[in-house]
Amino acid sequence: MTSEATDDGPPPADHLNTSTRDEEDLRLRLEAWLGQRPDVAQEARIDQVVRPEANGMSSETLLFDASWGGSQQQRFVARLRPAADAFPVFPTYDLERQVRVMRLVGERSTAPVPRVRWYEPDDGPLGAEFFVMDRVEGQVPPDVMPYVFDGSWVSDATPEQRAQLQARSVDLLAAIHGVEATPEETAFLDTVASGSTPLRRHFEQERAYYDWVRGDVRLPVIERAFDWLEAHWPEEAEAAGNVVCWGDARIGNVLYQDFEPQAVLDWEMATLAPRELDVGWFIFLHRFFDDIAADFGMAGLPDFLQRDAVAAQYAERTGHEPRDLDWFITYAATRHGSIMARTMGRRVHFGEAEMPDDPEEMVMHRKTIATLIE
Repeated sequence: MTSEATDDGPPPADHLNTSTRDEEDLRLRLEAWLGQRPDVAQEARIDQVVRPEANGMSSETLLFDASWGGSQQQRFVARLRPAADAFPVFPTYDLERQVRVMRLVGERSTAPVPRVRWYEPDDGPLGAEFFVMDRVEGQVPPDVMPYVFDGSWVSDATPEQRAQLQARSVDLLAAIHGVEATPEETAFLDTVASGSTPLRRHFEQERAYYDWVRGDVRLPVIERAFDWLEAHWPEEAEAAGNVVCWGDARIGNVLYQDFEPQAVLDWEMATLAPRELDVGWFIFLHRFFDDIAADFGMAGLPDFLQRDAVAAQYAERTGHEPRDLDWFITYAATRHGSIMARTMGRRVHFGEAEMPDDPEEMVMHRKTIATLIE
């Protein structure tokens, strides 16, 4: 099985990637652009451009095979900034930043980051900024239907195989957080917002994102969560320092073969922050899916990606005992609540769902957030 390039936040339904761009037009334009690359510099051939049937609702993903100069076909993935009329999940997309962090982590760690071949900042060739990376073979733990449901390759695996997947995934976090770079080399990852520390700036940006998402309505559970987070600020974790964080650290953003990671995907949310930012997100996102399974009367995967086990494995690999982890799990749930509200709004925009009478119902895991802050 092959799957590529997941995206921010698990969708609540089976709509994955709405686009207003025509695939044949994209193929012709991409073919012309590729032939003009200095390391190609000749007529290129692309037979077909397709969109993957995989996770993802944010940046537009295109899969294509290309050849030039009599060479064998090579397999690529293009990531495009979403069109303004596609109801994007985030207000801005900085693809150059993604390229820079992918190259940094790929060069300075053992994490398997796909090789970025080309970055195109000009909207002219395809109508949007984009980059192209090598395509990697593997399986993604699915969001739809969630990998915790009966019948997925993860749920059908043996406990030993899931233990292997978990251990290797925690290894990924350790590898990413172990990137050695100077403050000057990582400054581009710091959040552009007010605040005296990277985490404070990240927090303020997330509050601004919530305000952008909600528009003229209010989501009280998220506002209560932000108040709780403010009142219980994680001073111990913040004092321990900052590392390069993946941002969207979850197994649904990894390609696996035989339960071993082959590619770490989706760097849109990468940032500079305490390492617990990733650890908390990693733990919460599994809980989110397990809660969905419980709602459908399924057992989920109670032997997999549990809080204490992940924290212990991370400490063993890094020598760093995660601090203030309850705070960071709650922060993950709160941030994800804003994303879920936006993706639900996207479904309403495209006629796939009705706007609920109570806007708070747009946050699927609102009960979990309330439980965490209580």
